[in-house]
Amino acid sequence: MIRKLIHNIGLIAVVLTALAFPTALRADEAEAVDAKGIIFEHLGDHYGWEVPFMHETYVPLPVIVRDAEGSWHCFSSRRLEHGASYDGFHIAHGGDNNGKVVGTDATGAEYRPLDLSITKNVAALIIAALLVAWAATSVLRWYRRNPMKAPRGVRGSMEVIVEMIYFDVIRSNLGSQAKRFAPYLLTVFFLIFFMNLLGLIVIFPGGANLTGNLAVTLTLALCTFVLTNVTKSKHYWKEIFWPDVPIWLKCPIPIMQAIEVFGVFTKPAALTVRLFANMMGGHMIVIVLTLLIFIFGAFGAAVTGLTTVFSVAFSLFMVTLDLLVSFIQAFVFTMLSTLFISMAHPDESHEHHAAAEAA
Repeated sequence: MIRKLIHNIGLIAVVLTALAFPTALRADEAEAVDAKGIIFEHLGDHYGWEVPFMHETYVPLPVIVRDAEGSWHCFSSRRLEHGASYDGFHIAHGGDNNGKVVGTDATGAEYRPLDLSITKNVAALIIAALLVAWAATSVLRWYRRNPMKAPRGVRGSMEVIVEMIYFDVIRSNLGSQAKRFAPYLLTVFFLIFFMNLLGLIVIFPGGANLTGNLAVTLTLALCTFVLTNVTKSKHYWKEIFWPDVPIWLKCPIPIMQAIEVFGVFTKPAALTVRLFANMMGGHMIVIVLTLLIFIFGAFGAAVTGLTTVFSVAFSLFMVTLDLLVSFIQAFVFTMLSTLFISMAHPDESHEHHAAAEAA
């Protein structure tokens, strides 16, 4: 199997090397590669879904905006392609609103309308949520039809992951509260995992860098933050405003109280940045390795060929590594969310651990 994998990698490298030679021969006539623009274009959001290998072709998505007078407009993003304008709206190129839909009022001034458009990230998020719902209901339907049989394939993998997350992470930390919070925590795990996997796929419905988007990771972290503080136990705020430490650390100068309150807000910040940085970094490395082929194309066919082999080999390695990272980051986010929730229910957690030790 390993020999076959190496053979396939070598074949891909040879093919890409052959394709790179014409690029090198035309290097004097070609324009310089805008590496920075390509990287940020991939990591950013768009009003259309780019078709692979056809950079100027997009799958249109609905644009939904409200103008300065309060009227709503809904039209296809195809009407705004290649710098075109429609109904007084166009996509800005440069400035603070770069890449966003902007409008022009009666005086000719440019303004940013209320934008509820279905962008690539929004569409990818909807697809990921539908995949999670399909996977969960598929396992449920299997057990309803075959209560005494173990599922196989995708259903079997789902069952293994659910059992691992529930028993090793959720139940071991939340105890009697496990069933209460398991639906949320399992949903978060599979949603992040599916979003990570979709981000590794080049063609539709993949290609959207959802977990490398700070708004997405921040929203997930805020969900954990709200759930933690809304469902808190009666001892939660006592541990924050009057922790069990020597009196001189909390009165008359509230040193520990300030630290505890600060910690309440650093938890979602840590969840946000950890997931965002790890997933964005993986995507950026693969893009940079691929761009090396075109950057070194100006140095001749021989250099281009060697660069192609190097870039393809390491890109395939990084993509394979990202498959593992996709699972690890979903697992870490779920585990930290479980720990933060368990810290808000110290009485239940302590009772569970005491019962486990007694048994």
